[in-house]
Amino acid sequence: MASIPQKNRILLKLSGEALSDGPQKYSEKVLSDVATKIKSLLEQDKQICLVIGGGNLFRGAELSGMLDIKRPTADYIGMIATVQNALVVRDYFHTQGVDARVLSAISMNQVCEPYVPGRAIRHMEKGRVVIFAGGLGNPFFTTDSAAAQRALEMNCSLLVMAKNGVDGVYTKDPRTHDDAEKIERIKGSDVLEQNLKVVDGSAISIARDNRLPIHIIAMSDLEHIGNESVGTVVSPE
Repeated sequence: MASIPQKNRILLKLSGEALSDGPQKYSEKVLSDVATKIKSLLEQDKQICLVIGGGNLFRGAELSGMLDIKRPTADYIGMIATVQNALVVRDYFHTQGVDARVLSAISMNQVCEPYVPGRAIRHMEKGRVVIFAGGLGNPFFTTDSAAAQRALEMNCSLLVMAKNGVDGVYTKDPRTHDDAEKIERIKGSDVLEQNLKVVDGSAISIARDNRLPIHIIAMSDLEHIGNESVGTVVSPE
């Protein structure tokens, strides 16, 4: 029997680039805004877990093929970048009164806990934010895919993708096409069929096949998590 999603449990996926501010790897303004809004969600009895990308530090695809570096090695380096970001966010959250734990799919016991599903759930039940790092612990998977997988493992009712520079799904890239139209609601199968690139296709497939809704919003709209009038809802039909 499939597990029943917990209505108050949400996984939030943040891009690594969203933490950056130009030449700086991290923006305190962004971190402060994220911490404030997550604190507000916790006060509403929400249980929050995060997946954070590593693009502000390193992208495996950029190194793969260069210097004879193999794709798996490049991907593992990218996973390590996600651990770095998770540790930064965890410590910053602590300064803002938000209790957080980092659980990594790659063993790094000196700096964070190993990923154990039951442990992650217990942390959230105690009001702690759980930050999943290290992707899925295997190469060839994106952090979008990791977010969808962890959301299902945690029995989350919703996967939220907070984007940097875009506030939902559009018919075309709104940054380069003035005639791009925003889509308020779309089926996961249609996202794949139309090859819309706002979320990794494998993450859409995982969510669709397991009936997990995805809410795509702008980083600045975190307080509107769950409000379907903001951003785009990718339904699992």
